[in-house]
Amino acid sequence: MLRLQTPLPDRFTDASEDQLDAMIVDAKAELGSDLLILGHHYQREEVYKFADSQGDSFKLARFAADNEQARHIVFLGVHFMAESADVLTKPDQHVYLPDLNAGCSMADMADLEQVEIAWEDMASVTDIEQVIPITYMNSSAALKAFVGRNGGAVCTSSNARAVLSWAFERGEKVLFFPDQHLGRNTGVQMGYELDDMVVWDPNLDWGGLTERDIKEKRFLLWKGHCSIHQRFRPEHIHAVRAENPAVSVVVHPECPHETVRLADAVGSTEYILNYVSDAAPGADIAVGTEVHMVHRLAENNPDKNVFSLDPLVCPCSTMFRIDAPHLAWTLEKLVAGEPVNRIAVDDDTSEWAKVALNRMLDIT
Repeated sequence: MLRLQTPLPDRFTDASEDQLDAMIVDAKAELGSDLLILGHHYQREEVYKFADSQGDSFKLARFAADNEQARHIVFLGVHFMAESADVLTKPDQHVYLPDLNAGCSMADMADLEQVEIAWEDMASVTDIEQVIPITYMNSSAALKAFVGRNGGAVCTSSNARAVLSWAFERGEKVLFFPDQHLGRNTGVQMGYELDDMVVWDPNLDWGGLTERDIKEKRFLLWKGHCSIHQRFRPEHIHAVRAENPAVSVVVHPECPHETVRLADAVGSTEYILNYVSDAAPGADIAVGTEVHMVHRLAENNPDKNVFSLDPLVCPCSTMFRIDAPHLAWTLEKLVAGEPVNRIAVDDDTSEWAKVALNRMLDIT
């Protein structure tokens, strides 16, 4: 989805690192308890260090839901995260995203029109009451609202198993979107077979499936993926183990299944953080997730050898958009009473998206 961010004034783009830090520190002091900055683990260090609360998307959703004091919530993340924060907070709390171009390619792989067409197609050949829609947190508020209206819930990589277990208590099958890999890997972890799953391609009639597929399969997985995590391949694991047989490999469940099944451990960003922290001193750990987080894990665990599973992996280009100039600009505008880049979800969408998000929070 294209979003247009206005160019910043020269005083921010030309400022030194020390000057930007001073602007941010001064603005935070001025705003005091009226301000809450939430920072995702994938953010670059120059802004991550200013976050009042840090975590993965699930943890940050809880922070947003539990906070009742801050009037201004600045989200160091991407658009769908800021939308979720707006849905979960009170009407007098406002959410801001420092750079409107900070989106998510995975979230953009499923839109409301496509999902509604898929739902209608499924309803024409199977009992739609037995299909429970589950959307990953990495999706628009409109898709979260669709799920809320149709008896489903949101999930994150931290709680996907719990949410899917909840879904199968209520129906015979799930429509899982937009990330096929998280759905597949979680299903296998739960004991389902790959034969229980098919991929729905929104660019093909009937998702590229047969009527029998739709009727018989338990998992209808949307054809979407994370552009970063899909890069981690089995050959990367074979290479690091060939060099060091004692290495431990931990990866995110957004990675392809053939990669996940070779790893020593699989889990959310929060899980990976704890896995590395709990490892024995001297451990060699190859990590399959966003490179900013890997670098931070290495810095915070100097007694271990922590490195990226793929030495050529790139940072998440949309997460990378949030930088110190944009954060300083956003905070100074709040101090001046001229807020910018507010993320506001319309009332109807917000109502149903909140139903889906609260189901997730209740489940887990």
